[in-house]
Amino acid sequence: MTEPRARILLVEDEKNLAEGLAYNLRCEGYETVIAPDGEEALRLFDGDRWDLVILDLMLPRMDGLEVARRIRRKDLQIPILILTARGREEDRVAGLASGADDYLTKPFHLRELLLRVEGMLRRRSWYRAVPAGQVFSFGNGCWVDFSLRRAAGLQGERELTEKEFGILKLLIEREGEVVTREELLATVWGYNPETETRTVDNFIRRLRTYFEPEPSRPRHILSVRGRGYRFRR
Repeated sequence: MTEPRARILLVEDEKNLAEGLAYNLRCEGYETVIAPDGEEALRLFDGDRWDLVILDLMLPRMDGLEVARRIRRKDLQIPILILTARGREEDRVAGLASGADDYLTKPFHLRELLLRVEGMLRRRSWYRAVPAGQVFSFGNGCWVDFSLRRAAGLQGERELTEKEFGILKLLIEREGEVVTREELLATVWGYNPETETRTVDNFIRRLRTYFEPEPSRPRHILSVRGRGYRFRR
């Protein structure tokens, strides 16, 4: 019998969908536990160790956005994938702002979901490969401490989530070069570069609010039209 490679908390109130997803995740070797509502999700999260959370937004007893916010306050590093029927751009932005790492809308292709799960789990080792004590300074008093995953921006110090950390790490490592959206997806999320997602753009907007005096006119995290992004110290 294959040992589970990771433990997944699946938060989904639609019973048939939850059981079908759990079955397929277990077939991939993941130990999967279902939480049918928001309060149960938090109870299970607090009571055990998890490697990934798959989270619906429309839940009984507590909505998914609040669940994501509470999980993120407890753990900045665990990957959170929102899986929901809410497909509007404002819903996507709200989901990522709540602390999620990615956002997939229903209906979805099972293979794409499994690839995203695999990629999110695989990238965790890349985040950890950072020299101790490495601090990078830029702009007017901004810095990133790669060993502690902390940063200082215009609104003070903060801890970075894995995806925030990963994007900054890649852009700074490639300072002055254009990093395409496809490279960011492949390196930070572990996805096939052909995957369709606007998640990268939403994370870039968030990072600009941390470090840019005028996020709409960035000095450091620059857009390169039709190609991607470039970091300038």
